[in-house]
Parts: sequence; C-alpha cells; structure tokens
Amino acid sequence: MEPVGAPQGKPAAAARGYWRWRKDDFFPEPSFASWGAYRGALAATPARLRDRLLAGRSTDAAELGAMRRRSENEMRRCLTWWDLTWLGFGCHLGAGIFVLTGQEARDHAGPAVVLSYVVAGLSAMLSVLIYAEFAVEIPVAGGSFAYLRVELGDVAAFVAAANLILETVIGTAAVARAWTSYLASLVNRPVSALRVQVPSLGEGFNELDPIASAVIMATAIMAMLSTKGSSRFNWVASTVHLLVLAFIIVAGFVHAKPSNLTPFVPYGVPGVFRSAAVVYFAYGGFDSIANMAEETKNPSRDIPLGLIGSMSVITAIYCTMALTLTMMQPYTAVDRSAAYSVAFAAVGMRWMQYVVAVGALKGMTTVLLVGALGNARYATHIARSHIIPPVFALVHPKTGTPIHATALITGASACVAFFSSLDVLASLLSISTLFIFVMIATALLVRRYHARGVTSRAHGRLLAALVLAIVGSSGGIAACWGTAPERWTGYAVLVPVWAAATLGVQLLVPVARVPTKWGVPLVPWLPSLSIATNIFLMGSLGAQAFVRFGVCTAVMLLYYVLVGLHATYDVAHEEVDDAAADEKAAAAGAAPDVEKSGAGDAGR
Repeated sequence: MEPVGAPQGKPAAAARGYWRWRKDDFFPEPSFASWGAYRGALAATPARLRDRLLAGRSTDAAELGAMRRRSENEMRRCLTWWDLTWLGFGCHLGAGIFVLTGQEARDHAGPAVVLSYVVAGLSAMLSVLIYAEFAVEIPVAGGSFAYLRVELGDVAAFVAAANLILETVIGTAAVARAWTSYLASLVNRPVSALRVQVPSLGEGFNELDPIASAVIMATAIMAMLSTKGSSRFNWVASTVHLLVLAFIIVAGFVHAKPSNLTPFVPYGVPGVFRSAAVVYFAYGGFDSIANMAEETKNPSRDIPLGLIGSMSVITAIYCTMALTLTMMQPYTAVDRSAAYSVAFAAVGMRWMQYVVAVGALKGMTTVLLVGALGNARYATHIARSHIIPPVFALVHPKTGTPIHATALITGASACVAFFSSLDVLASLLSISTLFIFVMIATALLVRRYHARGVTSRAHGRLLAALVLAIVGSSGGIAACWGTAPERWTGYAVLVPVWAAATLGVQLLVPVARVPTKWGVPLVPWLPSLSIATNIFLMGSLGAQAFVRFGVCTAVMLLYYVLVGLHATYDVAHEEVDDAAADEKAAAAGAAPDVEKSGAGDAGR
C-alpha cells in the first residue's frame, strides 16, 4: 500500500519504516531543534498563544486531507452500519450496568436509579445526534477533537484532547478493574481476592490489579492486528452477551417483588440526578463509534444508523436491568461491587452468580476491545496535529491500524488500572465526559450559525453573546440546584434567560451552514438543551470530582504551554509558508509538491 500523499517521483515516506524512534520522529518542529530554540519558543509563548487563539481554526478540507496524510498510510474502509451497531452494543454493555447500577442504587438513588438511567440516556441521545452530524460531515478518526479544532480552534481542541485522553485512560482502567472483580466472583472468591493488597499505599490505591492490566493489553493487541477482525469477534461476543442479559432479566423478574420499590426515591430528587451524572459513564462509549468514521464505507448512512440505533436499544436495556435489580432486593441490601450476583444468591439462585459473571466478563471484554479501537483513533488524530508527538499518528502499512497510538493509550490505561479503584475513577470520568459533550454542543451551534466569509462581524459577536448566555444560564441553573434546590426564584429567572438566548439564536442570527447529508433536527433547541442537561449533570457531582478535574486539567494545560502550543504553532506556520511557496511555484509555471498541496489551510 502506498503511503497517503507521497510525492510523485520521490521516495515514499514509509521507506523509513514504521518502527522508528529518533528524536525527530517525536519532536520534528523547529522549536525543539535545540535547547536554544526551545528557550526562544518559551519566550514567545504569549504571542504564540494569542496566535493560536485568534487564528487556530482548521477547516473540513484540512482535517480530511492534509491531516490524514500525516499518518502516511490509510486506515481501511471496512465497516458498515451493521458493524457500527454491534460495536455500539459492545462498547456499552459492560461495567456501567453491572457495577454502577448497584453502587448508585445503594448510595445515591435507591430504586429510582431507573430514572437516573432515563435522564442520562436522554441527555446522551442529544449528544449522539450531535456526534452523528459531525461524523457525517467530517468523517475522520479524531472525533470530537477534530470537530472542535474546526469550529472552536486549536486551544479549545486541546482542552478537549486533554480530557479525551483522560477519559479514555480512566474509562479503560475502570472497566478493567471491574473485569477483575467479576472474575473473582466467577471463581467464588471475594471481589478483591485477585488483587494484591498493599496497606502502605493510600485508600483507593492500595489494591494492585495486575489482571486488569493484562486484560487491557490483550484486547489492545487484537485491536492492533485488524479492525474488521475485531468487529467480527465483537459480533459473536455481543450476541452471546445479549442472550445472557435476556436470561438475567427474565430470571430476575420471576423473583421480583414490587414491594422492594418502596420507597422509590429514598435519597430525594437530588440523589436521582447525582446518580444520573455518575451512570452517564455507561453511555459514554458512543464517541468511540464516531471515531470509526474514517474506516466506515458509507459514513452518511452508516453512522446515524449505527449510533442512534444502538443507543436506543442500549437505553432500554439499561433501564430494564436496573428495574430488575431493584425489584429483586431492597436497595439497602444491594451489593456495591457485584450487585446482580449477590441479588440472585439472596433469592436462592446462587448458581446464577456464574451466569452473571460470565455475562459481565464477556460484556466488559467487548467494551475494552471497542475502546481500544476508538481510543487509538482519538490519539492518532491528536498526534496528526502534533499536540502529542507525530510518531503516534502513523498507521501501519500492513494492518491499516494505528499501532503506536494503541500502544500509547494501552500503556497509560494499564498503569492506572494497576493502581486505582473504580470508585476513585468514576466521578472524574463522568465530569470529563460531560464537559466534552458541552463543548461539542457549543461547536454545533457555531458550525450552523458561523462560517468564514458568510457571517458578518456583528452577527458573529451576537452569536458569541447568546451562546455565552446559554452556557451561563445553564451553569446558573445547575448552581441553584446544587445549593438550594427548593428555591424557585433562581429557576424563574434563569430558565427564561436560557430560553430567550436560544430563541435569539434562532431568530436573530442567520443560518450560515446547512448539513449536506444528515443533520440534527430542531437546531438551535436540541444543542442548547444538550448544553443545559450536561452542565446540570456536572453540577450534580460532588465537589471532589471538580477538584480532581481541575487538577488534571491544570496539569494538561501546563503541558500545552510547554510543548503542545509550540508544536502546533510551528506546524501551522510551516504550512502557511508551504502554501505560499506552492502558489509562487504555480505562478511561475511549476507544479506544486503533491504532499504539500492542500495543506495550507490546516491549523488556521
């Protein structure tokens, strides 16, 4: 397979080989050529940051063209809507339903955890619609990173990239830790029996889990070898898993007692929303499906069918499973770690713990497999922008998969899974996911109502003010709910502000772009509602989640200022210079370099 964009008449870029580890493969930008060059780059940080803030928007064409060429080889278009639908099942039906349901029913929601799944599912469906439009219009591997880079610029895209990497690493680790818990249940041992106890370490980090790390690496190796092969394995495993879930539901309802649903909301309505924010983790995998757009045969048809179809079925399954659990046992007796196994044992079906454990293990294995596929595509496109070293953007010429990027995410996830427990991770994962979905919904409003050369300066400023009003009023509503949910005066002011700002976008700002193939209905109302619901769920999380989120984001912003900013600045300005040289050559009657052609609009 010839590398993508290899210049005619020149040696192929892939002639250097895929397995290369020189300094220039990691830091090829002029800012990192020497310590003196790096010190000069650091001195220019304020000017470079201003440049990236003001001129950092990319274009659809750049993401689809110049950015993809940096991988040197194409990913193979081998997936259909059928593959995407089953990948959707595979990436969702795992730790979310088997672990978080028991945890949240016991601690925060009681039987009303069913409503928590409904609230989280409706909010997730709004984000699914938004992702589907973006994935159809910009079918590249980068998912939300690429979408934000086009609509909100480099800096916003980096904030998303930082949280995307955080989300993928923590999400993979959390599922792998749950995998170990269910393996222990399968062999009739306590949930922590297969972990190494180290009392000298802090609480939440003192149970080392080598099995979780090994499972992550095994599924990653499968993802590295073949995308289509991984999809076929997922079909089989997910089919078996759905049959197991159906059996669990039927057996559970046979032993259900309606009296266990009373009291239905023991922790009050705030507990329902707090649980909704945490169980949102169970819905977060759909963005991995959007990342497969570059390998989808017909994105405009296959992506909406795969995303929306799988999410609808998954929401119904989650709600039914949650209802089954809470009708089998009083919420006060639900086990936090192995809820379904303990519930069946309590009604005399102790042997069902093995069925539940096998189903959970199959489900979480496919979650890890699909996550390995999607998460690596995130990292690949982020590396194409040079925010992380570009060697991780390379696609292997034989497998058509991003092996370096897969290894990067796998290594980080395996380390986190080795040390950290699920309860430490879940709330941080949820807040990171919700934050990204707020940014994506904002980006869709910008995409529909702001375009270069179309939207006037006055309308651009009006749109910015109205979007800020939507975000601000949504944050205010969440704050009111978190501090004094019984006071109606705050809602009486803020809800009309949110509605007026949304209506203002619809009536006062001209539409700048209409989707060419598939689009979200009822714009701007559905994106605005997505912003409001995601911020509301963020506000329902505890203060500790925000502290951890803030610390992690601050560390990643430090990385951007020290490394990512200078790499992306060099690449963007190098492309401007290349485009100018091509134009000069064309004016002189010479043919421009094929590899440089079309790259001039990237990163601007």
